[in-house]
Amino acid sequence: MTPRLNPFAAAPAPMQAWLDFGQGILKAGLEPSLMELVKIRASQINGCAFCLHMHTAEARKQGETEERLYLLDAWRESPLYSERECAALAWTEALTLVSETRAPDDAYQELKAEFTEEEQVLLTLLIVAINGWNRIQVGFRGVHPVAKRQAA
Repeated sequence: MTPRLNPFAAAPAPMQAWLDFGQGILKAGLEPSLMELVKIRASQINGCAFCLHMHTAEARKQGETEERLYLLDAWRESPLYSERECAALAWTEALTLVSETRAPDDAYQELKAEFTEEEQVLLTLLIVAINGWNRIQVGFRGVHPVAKRQAA
C-alpha cells in the first residue's frame, strides 16, 4: 500500500487542532481500558490497520489480555466483557455504522443504564474522534509501523 499524503505536513494547524480535540477526550475521565476497546472496535469495523496497530499496542501496554483483544470482534458471544464495556461497544457499533443502524433505542438504553449523561457525551465524542482518525488514515492510506523480521 502506498500512502497518498501526510495530512500533518499538508495541513499542520487543522491536524494539530484535531489531535488536541482527541487528547482532550482522553483526559476527560473515562477508563483508559474502555477507551482502547472502543477505539479498537471502531477501527475493526472501519478496516483501519494504522489505528488497529496503535490501539492494540496501547491496550497491551495498559494490561489488556490477548484473549480479550482476539475476541473483541465477537464481544457479544463472549463473557469476557463487563456490562459497561458491552454497552460502550454496542454504542460504538451503532454510531460507527449510523447510516445503517440509526442509533437504535435499545443500544441507547444499554448506554444509559451504564453511563452518566456526561459519560455518554464523552463516549460519543470518543467514538466521533476514532471514526475521524479512521477516515483520515484509511482515506490517505496511512501505513502502520512494520517491525523488520529477523532472520531465522
